[in-house]
Amino acid sequence: MEHPKKPVAGRDFDPRRSNLEKDPDDWVSGDDPMTDAQSSYLATLCEQAHEEFEPHLTKAEASKRIDALRAKLGLPDHHRHDVH
Repeated sequence: MEHPKKPVAGRDFDPRRSNLEKDPDDWVSGDDPMTDAQSSYLATLCEQAHEEFEPHLTKAEASKRIDALRAKLGLPDHHRHDVH
């Protein structure tokens, strides 16, 4: 008797369905406070961009702010690094 194939991690990955590209407004935990990693990275970017650091952002707000500051600073595009 042949068993049905199970998905194999990596091989059956569809990047079009990845949460890495999910809009921060659609994150389940987007209203949670930003993570320590986001806070640290955002503080660094704010310093480099000579902009005020806002310590009380949500995860989603912080992600959008990070993306905006990276664009302002001319940093290369990247995949979201946030945990959501």
